Amino acid sequence: MKKIVLLLFFFLILYVFLEEDIIIEEEPPVVQEENQEIHQQQEEREEQKSESPSQELEGNTFDLLNRSEEDLVKTLGEPDRKDPTAYGYEWYIYENLEDQYIQIGMEDGRSTTIFATGGSLQLNPIAIGDDYNQVMKEFPFKQTVSYQNDSGEFQFKINDEDIKQNPLVKLDDDLFAQFYFDTFTNSLSSIRIITGETLLRMKPYAIEYWGTLPEEQSFTNEEWNAIQQAREKQIFAITNVIRSRFQLEGLEWDESVSEVAYLHSEDMSNHNYFSHTSLNGDGLKERLGRKDIKYLSAGENIAALYVDAPAAVEGWLNSEGHRKAMLNEQFTHLGTGVHKNYYTQNFLQKF
Repeated sequence: MKKIVLLLFFFLILYVFLEEDIIIEEEPPVVQEENQEIHQQQEEREEQKSESPSQELEGNTFDLLNRSEEDLVKTLGEPDRKDPTAYGYEWYIYENLEDQYIQIGMEDGRSTTIFATGGSLQLNPIAIGDDYNQVMKEFPFKQTVSYQNDSGEFQFKINDEDIKQNPLVKLDDDLFAQFYFDTFTNSLSSIRIITGETLLRMKPYAIEYWGTLPEEQSFTNEEWNAIQQAREKQIFAITNVIRSRFQLEGLEWDESVSEVAYLHSEDMSNHNYFSHTSLNGDGLKERLGRKDIKYLSAGENIAALYVDAPAAVEGWLNSEGHRKAMLNEQFTHLGTGVHKNYYTQNFLQKF
């Protein structure tokens, strides 16, 4: 039987509406709109080589990959919590390390992915905060990155925007690194180390492939609720890590505001729209008012179709209006709400 090559495209349409003032008056403060469509078409198979960088990553952070739970606990101690994911692994969350924040994905007793940020991370020969060109010198960025396993051959297609914000680098046959950059400071913000199989499940980039992609996992409502709550906590923690980077006070968690944020994410997901304005015409001001929440000023960030919480926060960091909300020194409280792949942050300056 003739072999067929399948080409999987992810088209991301991004609209950004920014306002100079994020204080709630009559108009919602910040809007980011994303849509994603998936198309498949037949195409002749292409042969393309992809070389790994000659410089290998070293340092304690990368030594945490492919480790047993026992080894991790000996090195880092017990995790602050364990969070479920939509991709077959469980996040071990370490958020109380000095100048470090680390999420370690555990699957079948071994660590298969790491998301990490913080000034004291050991990532030789690079470091969080390094200039884009400095990182690229050590790990040249390419727009096609290949991977092969028993199920087929795969090529991740990195578009121009991803090259700037989160390029993908192949470290060896089954190990990759995503470098998340702050494009406003042109510096490395965080890093994700990930195996090829896990990368295929998450699909953060367009994929051209010959063979079979991993099947998508389905979840019960109860399982989705646990994943969503985990993502909410991660968004809150990573947002405060980023604020600390800019010498800003951390935000306090507000459960009532989190409920408002969740209901908006749920409404967008269930009714297939993406906007700060609900279908009934309500904005953030009205949504907060229904819960009788008092504040001096408020702001909102929304996102859709990011693969997980770290990716969503790094996306907000690279959008001027959303960055303005995250780094507003007047805000004191934060509530986050996630429904499946819809994300909402509600910021408040309280009396």
